[in-house]
Amino acid sequence: MFVGVCRITLRLEGIGSLKAKRSVVRRAVERTRAKFNATVAEVDANDSLSRTVIGAAVVSNSAAHTDAMLARICSFVEWLALAPVTDIRTEVIALGDGIGEGDPGPRRWEGDREDDAAAEEEPW
Repeated sequence: MFVGVCRITLRLEGIGSLKAKRSVVRRAVERTRAKFNATVAEVDANDSLSRTVIGAAVVSNSAAHTDAMLARICSFVEWLALAPVTDIRTEVIALGDGIGEGDPGPRRWEGDREDDAAAEEEPW
């Protein structure tokens, strides 16, 4: 099993209140949730008016599929153009069956979405 997570940092411009910020964040989170079968939420910079961090998580039986899903989610958030994306970080963690029974446990694989062949296809 592979668990993939990504952190997408957005720079918010012209936001004067937390209510206005929540509106932008809510649109990004809800549209991404509706488009993909993924968990999506605001995960950092909750009280900042100038930036926000949105996190997404997916689970799959393939590392390549997990990384491709994260790449499509990141591309989709950029495509929404609700706010400029300033940073994207992804990580895929491999979790084997029978941890503690000779299995070395979680293994981490840092994916680079630009090298993903699926990223050349439709952006989401």
